[in-house]
Amino acid sequence: MPTAEQIWQDADLPTRRLAGLALNPSAPLDVLLRLLADGPLAARMVLCRDRVLPEVVVDAVIGHPDPATRAYLARNRLVEPAVRARLVDDLDWRVRATLAHGFQFADDKVSPLPDETVVHMMNTYDNESLGGAFFQQFSLGLRHSLATHPDAKVRLWGVGTWGWLPAETRAALLADPDDEVRERAENQLRHEDPAWVESVLPAHSCHGRTGALLHDALSRAVVDGVLTAPAGPGDRSMIAANPSLPADVVVLLAADPDPEVRWEISRRADLGPVERRALVSDPDPDVRRVVARHPDLDDAERRLLAADPDPKVRLSVSVHPAWTEEERAAIDYEVPLDEPYYYREWLVPRDPEAVRRDALSGHPMLRREAAREHTLPPDLVTRLTADDDLGVRVLLAQNHPDAPAALLLRGFLEYTGPERARLVTRPNFPTDGLAVHADDEDPAVRVLAARDPGTASVTVERLTRDPEPTVRAAFARHPNLPPARLAQLLDDEELVQHAAANPALEVAAIRALVAALPVS
Repeated sequence: MPTAEQIWQDADLPTRRLAGLALNPSAPLDVLLRLLADGPLAARMVLCRDRVLPEVVVDAVIGHPDPATRAYLARNRLVEPAVRARLVDDLDWRVRATLAHGFQFADDKVSPLPDETVVHMMNTYDNESLGGAFFQQFSLGLRHSLATHPDAKVRLWGVGTWGWLPAETRAALLADPDDEVRERAENQLRHEDPAWVESVLPAHSCHGRTGALLHDALSRAVVDGVLTAPAGPGDRSMIAANPSLPADVVVLLAADPDPEVRWEISRRADLGPVERRALVSDPDPDVRRVVARHPDLDDAERRLLAADPDPKVRLSVSVHPAWTEEERAAIDYEVPLDEPYYYREWLVPRDPEAVRRDALSGHPMLRREAAREHTLPPDLVTRLTADDDLGVRVLLAQNHPDAPAALLLRGFLEYTGPERARLVTRPNFPTDGLAVHADDEDPAVRVLAARDPGTASVTVERLTRDPEPTVRAAFARHPNLPPARLAQLLDDEELVQHAAANPALEVAAIRALVAALPVS
């Protein structure tokens, strides 16, 4: 199948006009069906992929003879998961693979596929088809039940989460009545046998060796071999992160001349007091920054790090849970103001009391952590909405499903970093009153006026000639665009597809533009 970029690059002006009509909210049902039946691939692509579809059109897409057309429906983020699930048994493997691979980028606006659909895919699709972002399409409930699910094919996926499974669940998988599940669980268990790991460890640098040195149980012979004759320059830092590393080697690597090795040691959850004290005084500030968050730091170690000459180390130790709020406030830390503020998916809910402590803390970094919680209660949402830290406000706007309209708009106006545009897609982002931004010097802010149904026609027309392409495109779709200018843009090489998607276009004009299509 050609890529979307290839399809669009090959589309001439009439084709792009038809693609715009396919997205027009005013296009009647008969026009959508005609474009689906007889329209060029570019029009079918956006029709099936980029808009909400009436049920009659969905039925027609699923029965369409072209696999590429059906595959675009599998990529549609705007339809209900049950609609996409109707393609689960499509006759063409490319359509099924597209459905399984899901979406390249995670998005909270995309709901997981129904559990029964996912289970059916596990039982009927080959392993190669179940790649890409298939796992991201699992519901949270299904993720939690993979290893204990009554279906053996689902339990096979659960074995893949071996490192996070409790001992009793692992034991059940090792005694599973299904041969394949039991065999895969036994294969996982072999990685905990140092002798077996030693027998299969590649002698040269490769992905298999890296995975083993990072995660598998290592024999003393393997460890000594890495220390005396490593296969590659990264071997020492790899074993430094391995939980099976002997205590004396942890002490040795804590004083390693390579900062990458010390860095990995500093991140270990089982760091002992001897190694920890060595790293607290480490010459590499990145190592001190990591060890500053270690839960077992004693009071003297914390206070030493709180007076560290490196501001990043002081910031890191300032969020340590052992401090009182008064002690924390006495640390000379600097809060970064240039960080990116992202949406964070699939959060495992934290202890509500710990979240509340963070939200009420005087430390902005702790309040930022609380702001990422998708289930933050209403009183804390209200409190953090008025927070004086930009990071707190924007993280709350990015992550909370009920982020208020005023917070979303303020965040968009004040934050210019990565994922800024995502704020506009949040459910409560406002529309009314945005016309006041039509003359803003920031093109992204000028575009906001295109969301306001009250933006004056003269302003809309003027901004279709804006120096910025994204602004011109947005206002070419505004329903207040004067008819004469709209008609002009239907023949404009750059803006034709946006003008054709304008809901102010008369139905008679839409039908006239589609009438010239040859009947297939």
